[in-house]
Amino acid sequence: MSRESRIFKPSAEFKNQANLGSYATYRRLYLESVNAPDRFWGKQAKQFLAWRKPFSSVLKWKAPHAKWFTGGQLNVSENCLDRHLQTARANKAAIIFEGEPGDTRTITYAQLQREVCQFANVLESLGLRKGDRAAIYLPMVPEAAVAMLACARVGVIHTVIFGGFSAEAIKDRVNDCQAKLVITADGGWRRGKVVELKTNVDRALPHTPTVQHVVVLKRTGNAVVMTERRDRWWHDLMASAPITHKAKAHDSETPLFILYTSGSTGKPKGVLHTSAGYLLGTTMTSHYVFDLKDTDVYWCTADIGWITGHSYVVYGPLSCGATVLMYEGAPNQPEPDRFWSIIDKHGVTIFYTAPTAIRAFMRWGDDYVKKHSLASLRLLGSVGEPINPEAWMWYHTLIGKKRCPIVDTWWQTETGAIMVTPLPGAIPTTPGSCTLPFFGVVPKVLDEKGVEVPVNSGGKLFLTQPWPSMLRTLWNDDDRFKKQYWSEIPGLYFCGDGARKDKNGYLWVVGRIDDVLNVSGHRIGTAEVESALVSHPSVAEAAVVGRPDDLKGQALVVFVTLKSGMVASDALKEQLRAHVGKEIGSLAKPDDVRFAAGLPKTRSGKIMRRLLKELATSGDIKGDTTTLEDFSIITALKADEE
Repeated sequence: MSRESRIFKPSAEFKNQANLGSYATYRRLYLESVNAPDRFWGKQAKQFLAWRKPFSSVLKWKAPHAKWFTGGQLNVSENCLDRHLQTARANKAAIIFEGEPGDTRTITYAQLQREVCQFANVLESLGLRKGDRAAIYLPMVPEAAVAMLACARVGVIHTVIFGGFSAEAIKDRVNDCQAKLVITADGGWRRGKVVELKTNVDRALPHTPTVQHVVVLKRTGNAVVMTERRDRWWHDLMASAPITHKAKAHDSETPLFILYTSGSTGKPKGVLHTSAGYLLGTTMTSHYVFDLKDTDVYWCTADIGWITGHSYVVYGPLSCGATVLMYEGAPNQPEPDRFWSIIDKHGVTIFYTAPTAIRAFMRWGDDYVKKHSLASLRLLGSVGEPINPEAWMWYHTLIGKKRCPIVDTWWQTETGAIMVTPLPGAIPTTPGSCTLPFFGVVPKVLDEKGVEVPVNSGGKLFLTQPWPSMLRTLWNDDDRFKKQYWSEIPGLYFCGDGARKDKNGYLWVVGRIDDVLNVSGHRIGTAEVESALVSHPSVAEAAVVGRPDDLKGQALVVFVTLKSGMVASDALKEQLRAHVGKEIGSLAKPDDVRFAAGLPKTRSGKIMRRLLKELATSGDIKGDTTTLEDFSIITALKADEE
């Protein structure tokens, strides 16, 4: 456990210009938010959102189901676009785009609104109506935001699928939500090569009976197969679409999107977020946590396939009227200084990235950073996993030049918006701690009996009050929603993370405590990887564990038992790594494949992953083995290790 004690206070210069510039103001608003939540959230919803019809009630709560701002109607797309058109923001850059090959585009709020209107008309021309589902499988290009906002405009529920996922992952997600439409591209650029997105869609679609249409964006120009009557080019549809579209008013709880996240059972969970509460959470956090100003150029490096891309590339910043930078490709293409080059070129002022990326930058060396000024930066952020103090200090010193506050944010796909974070003008920071809760968030670190643990003791992290941007359920699986998040201590939301609080009340999140691993900021279910391995004809059984990794946070180590007659070899190791990449996506490729004659199991047949994790991490097993069925397996595994 970290015993970090360094404290960095906000500078007077930053405090004087901050959207929230004093701890006393934070404390006053926080206490109101938890002691009088209806009054607090009612005021914030009126201040931050544009309503078509005012809400009659702030919260209806019957654990674990929440309804926020009932009676109210709004349109998320209208909040992100139309409301800025009567202001000076109409001709301000909404999106500055840079493609990996170096092509750039700047799209103003007026232009973005027009494109979203056109694509909303396209959706309706294809027969999509409110409540239908559309899957978006695109590279990191402005059209991804256009597609999302057009769906929101019409009331079509979108599910964005990360562009690194395979055909199998597309099939599972499309079938679970029964999408009628897939929006994709011929390809996208990644590390100088074309990622063939349309080809992956074509592999999935023979097994997705609900899909009626595929819209294909021409991005890379590589040859693709277009199936007659099903597949249509984006540019052809847009050319004939009207440029005006009246946004429909939707009830506050109208579903906005489904985002699939890994689960320990292997089947991805479809997290459902609705409209008003989610938008309020992302708008307020964008305003206060990133201290957004009209003069900022804000860059969140997350892909839109993850919740960070939804909340802090599209919905939150655009609702605030910010200028958002989008970059399509890899941080080391063509050289490891690409990010620093982009910051200087576009005058980026706010930079929000993952600890995995920060550790990669450290490994590539300081010289790549020192070639660039980075003088435009005024605020840095971290997201996706806990950041280790060494990486925090490197980020602070080399990237922030010791003058930029760092907002180390803790939140989840399920929470929708940032939950625990320093507010950069108000809260002093400590390397490695996400510090204090955002408004309305009441985190508690509890033991197995639900009792709050002492200062600096580890426990499980729970949230004890509902918040507007919380998930509403899991798509088509409310029983799993209740069991996964609300059964550990009835009435409390279980985060699935281990944590502790220090003597200042600062929160330290130490990572997942279930069988979901955090690899490079991406949650990967061990069961998903295991099922992919067992689908290979050579594999009889597999167990997946994580071991600490300086770059990725956690590395995937797999233990594999082969079928009779199969021979272990380095070539087979590479085959299995490639197989997992094909089944799930390259980010789930195991870092280490180990062959074993057998796996350690309890007498009831459950694999003891805890022992394998010890072996993968330290090369030895010292933990409790009393429930082990066959002790000779441990002896054999340790001999293999030696």
